[in-house]
Amino acid sequence: MIAPARTERLARHPARVAGHAALSRLADARLLRTLSYIDGKWTCAPDGRTFTVSDPADGTPVAEVAALGAAEATRSVGAAHRAFLPWRGLLPQQRATLLRRWHALIEDAAEDLALLITLEQGKPLAESRGEIAYAASFIAYYAEEALRVNVEGVTSHLPGAQMSLSREPVGVAALLTPWNFPAAMLTRKAAAALAAGCTIVAHPSSHTPLSALALAELAERAGFPAGVFNLVTGEPAPIAETFCADVRVRAVSFTGSTPVGRIVAHNAASGIKRVVMELGGHAPLIVFDDADIERAVEIALDAKFATSGQDCLAANRIYVQRGLYPRFCAAFAARVAALRLGPGLDPQTEIGPLMHAGAVAKAQAQIDDALQRGARRLTPERALPGPLFLAPTVLADVPEQALIMREETFAPVAALAPFDTEGEVIARANATEYGLVAYVVTPDGARAARMAQALDYGMVAVNRVKITGAPIPFGGMKQSGLGREGSRHGLEAFTDLKYVCLDLG
Repeated sequence: MIAPARTERLARHPARVAGHAALSRLADARLLRTLSYIDGKWTCAPDGRTFTVSDPADGTPVAEVAALGAAEATRSVGAAHRAFLPWRGLLPQQRATLLRRWHALIEDAAEDLALLITLEQGKPLAESRGEIAYAASFIAYYAEEALRVNVEGVTSHLPGAQMSLSREPVGVAALLTPWNFPAAMLTRKAAAALAAGCTIVAHPSSHTPLSALALAELAERAGFPAGVFNLVTGEPAPIAETFCADVRVRAVSFTGSTPVGRIVAHNAASGIKRVVMELGGHAPLIVFDDADIERAVEIALDAKFATSGQDCLAANRIYVQRGLYPRFCAAFAARVAALRLGPGLDPQTEIGPLMHAGAVAKAQAQIDDALQRGARRLTPERALPGPLFLAPTVLADVPEQALIMREETFAPVAALAPFDTEGEVIARANATEYGLVAYVVTPDGARAARMAQALDYGMVAVNRVKITGAPIPFGGMKQSGLGREGSRHGLEAFTDLKYVCLDLG
């Protein structure tokens, strides 16, 4: 049975607020949740343990969030397992109705949700608003896609037999989500799994749990039955390992780094679980001599510096054909030097803080390594507003041996290098274990087609940056992931294909 949409509950656990002044801007203070959500109940750790979520812009504490562990993760799987049969038994139209309710509530709360993202993740508020719209779009899309999981007929090759194929939900799905897009990565996974008829247990990054908890609050208001949507906060390792080890979990969907993805895949392998992974990226952006330089600079700026460079789609390596290279370097560096650095709540901010000190240290090590290997810094040093900020940086003449040309860069640092021929740049772009996205800038249609075919990447953007969205299959090749998210393929990832052969005799 579908639970009625709820706007109030009999008992509420007050949020453990740490006192950030910007929380007063929340129109709906109930969206600031600090307890996990298991089996329809807001749940604290048995020993009362919490962890602090802080604003990366200045270190101000935002909230104290419940730190649960393996026992509560197991309990959440049990709740999802009990809820699975009733949930899969609903008509697709009934699941779609609940998803539409959830979508409407998210749209109504968009400004509050964006504020929470900025407070815990640090990205500029305009980008947070964009993420909420992006997150909501997956729910709207899968509410419709739920109605299209149809039975398929097969022309029989046997006399007196009728054959059909159907897609059945796999069961309980575990969703492990990252900190750089804390709302969108949860809805992209959850909406697909729920539409397919799966129940979910989710673990958000401990850096950014508030967005996920607010989405759970809205899911409860939408009327999802108890046990269908579960969210467990706390130390990542014991929770993720519990999900992967539990035989009742039949699918694991993970977004994060490739090294951590290898661990998740290894842990899930013992149970032969369905695994969907969106892992690291090391995107090349290739600009040819015939490109319009102003357009090419704009594309490179957007592809590199969205989310302050903390994006798996970010252009890590910018290759520019030698005839255009000097002018591109000068124009691009001038634009980057003008980017405004500051806290995400400042409407003038274009580059916010990084997520944690380790990210700053890694980016600085990449810069130092490139300079030691002969690269040139084209942008000036700046006064920084806080310890987690890094000045937007452009490095030119970066050799292929430099760390920044071999490792994923999650920071506002752009590495530029010249190239001469099409064949040369294809080889350099493909010389990586990653294969998520590549960017090509050229007005030559035939060249664009050749490049798209030759580049070993799951997605290729030609003369533009924005290519993602609910209808497209998001994912990469090689060690950038397994499977796809978004589109009908994202829903099918949470289903098994069942074949039925019926004797007509």
